[in-house]
Order: sequence, then C-alpha cells, then structure tokens
Amino acid sequence: MAAGEAIELSQLPIPHLENLRSQLEEASCFYEVKLLGDSMAQLKVAQQKFGDSKENVKKLNNKESGKDILVPLTSSMYVPGTLENTESVLVNIGTGYFVEKGLKEAEQYFGRKVDLVTKQLELLQPKLLEKHKLKQAVQDMLNMKVQAQIQSQLGGIPSKT
Repeated sequence: MAAGEAIELSQLPIPHLENLRSQLEEASCFYEVKLLGDSMAQLKVAQQKFGDSKENVKKLNNKESGKDILVPLTSSMYVPGTLENTESVLVNIGTGYFVEKGLKEAEQYFGRKVDLVTKQLELLQPKLLEKHKLKQAVQDMLNMKVQAQIQSQLGGIPSKT
C-alpha cells in the first residue's frame, strides 16, 4: 500500500486495528484533542463576554447622566456610583489598552468580536468531532471483529450435550 492511500477500517486485521486505536489514544493525540477542547471552551467564554458587553452597551443607550448605579469592582463586589457619561465607553482592546468609543461604535466592535470568535469555533468544532468519530469508528470496528472472531471460534467447538 502506498503512503497516504486510504483504506477501509473493515479491511484491517485485528492487530492493526488495536495498533491504530492505541495510536489514537497515545499522549500526542490525547493532548491534541484536549487542546482543541480547551480552545473551544476558552472561545465560548470569550464569545459570551463579548456578547454580554454588546448587550450592556445597548442598555446604556436609554440611560441618562446623573443616574445612580452599582459599579462592579470584582465579580461579587460593587460600589455605588453615578453615571456621568452615557455617550461613550472605554473598551478594552487587549494587552491593557483601552479605547474610548461611542456607544454605536462600541456595539459594532463587540458584534465583530462575537462574529470572529463564532467563526473560530466553527473551524474548531469539525476538527474535534472528526477526531472523536475516528476514534469511535476504530473502536467499533475492533469490537465487531473481535466478536466475529469469538463467534467463529465458538462455532467450531462441539457442544457438551
């Protein structure tokens, strides 16, 4: 068989299937799947945060200056404050840099970020799914072949009755 040539799993003998299964469970493949899964989880968190930011900017459109608000210091600690500027927001654009943007511009920025992260998720998901499907297909074929071998061996043994 030439290198890179496709072969049906059903054509492989049990030892080759076992070898393929162990290669798929090997550390490098395991870490690749883990890395893909971790990347997807991080992208989903980013997608949620950008979406939340976009929604919060939308809510500012209806607010008036001088309103009392609670300002988050941490995820569980707030201090009272007064809303002074409802025309613009400071947007964290990464690596500690902030840019002042108008509300509409900030909303569009977060919309673009959500779209970008969504596209990245759409690229990663099929890769992860493909890895899982391949591993499951090899395992299923191996189980089927082992069962067939056991059945053929049992068929050749005379019954004790």
